[in-house]
Amino acid sequence: MFSKIHAVARQVGNIVVGKDFQIRQALACLLAGGHLLIEDLPGVGKTTLAHALAASLGLRFNRVQFTSDLLPADVIGISVFDREKSGFVFHPGPVFTQVLLADEINRATPKTQSALLEAMEEGQVSIDAATRQLPRPFFVIATQNPTHQIGTFPLPESQLDRFLMRISLGYPDRAAERDLLRGQDRRSMLRQLVPVMQPEELQAAQSLLREVHTSDALIDYVQSLVQASRQGELFAEGLSPRAAIALVQAARAWAALEGRNHVVPEDIQAVIVPVAAHRLRAARASAGLGSSSDDLVRQMVKSVRV
Repeated sequence: MFSKIHAVARQVGNIVVGKDFQIRQALACLLAGGHLLIEDLPGVGKTTLAHALAASLGLRFNRVQFTSDLLPADVIGISVFDREKSGFVFHPGPVFTQVLLADEINRATPKTQSALLEAMEEGQVSIDAATRQLPRPFFVIATQNPTHQIGTFPLPESQLDRFLMRISLGYPDRAAERDLLRGQDRRSMLRQLVPVMQPEELQAAQSLLREVHTSDALIDYVQSLVQASRQGELFAEGLSPRAAIALVQAARAWAALEGRNHVVPEDIQAVIVPVAAHRLRAARASAGLGSSSDDLVRQMVKSVRV
């Protein structure tokens, strides 16, 4: 089962070249059943990565370009009065899919951003006093530009907490960029992709994560990390219980991708930055040092004994 996940990684790696580690992070996030936030500068391959993942996993895919004038109804749908039926008929929005690409999510207003909260947390949408279930599996892959760019609205903490992981792609190295410059157009390559897995196979792989053993000593280590985030002087607020659960689930997925049926501390260390950094805000003293939240999380990990 997990051999197919590796085949997905190879196929996506042919499109998004030189980013094998980030592709594995993204697959670990989806395997753990979480939503993925990709934060980086425009033009480094965020949207291409989302397209390639959905196509390779055989998932239905919708894309919404978030803008300042986008309304919640543009995402979740709207009820329109039908004269022939003498009643309102619900027209589903693009959220009714298996992979929703929320492109440049932080260019929409907070009101529109919040339209995704229920969908991301509970896999359903409530509208007109009715609750409608979303397809399974359901993932949100959101991209966002750095908050210092013009026309962006910072995501609130409640929204950020719905994302299991936040990753960045960064600039390609010289060899990878040369492949991009000399290679085939990425859009045409995306159109040629064929599914490597089917949705039911992905769900079966997700269910196998329950069999990945997490020892009591490993749970102690996770609790020590969470406690360090709450009691130290690095962060304004610590990690929540939901973040701790996300950390364990992501570590199980990472261990499975590594071919192990048990979690080791290195699995926690491999995923803690993308799982925790976007959930943490630097304390005033730490913010004055100019360190990013990623750097502060790494500093915290070094301070906690395995």
